[in-house]
Amino acid sequence: MNKSELIDAIAAGADISKAAAGRALDAAVAAITTAVSKGDNVTLVGFGSFKAAKRAARTGKNPKTGAAIKIPATTVPKFSAGASFKAAVAKKKK
Repeated sequence: MNKSELIDAIAAGADISKAAAGRALDAAVAAITTAVSKGDNVTLVGFGSFKAAKRAARTGKNPKTGAAIKIPATTVPKFSAGASFKAAVAKKKK
């Protein structure tokens, strides 16, 4: 499912226009992005939670030359699925 298909599904499920659904989706994504980039956690009960996680500096390997390279520490986004979401996905796979 891509973004336009998701907008169509939101519009149909909420009985709103596609334009309004698109604005709502963009606003939700922007709010989550802003909160996580500030270091806050965003929890959607049953669906999951978004948070920022620190990744330590490490040594990697250049696949072309085999030379060791230093990979700096960074902060990355992390998503943890909620129990309801996990259960729904597990039932579909069976």
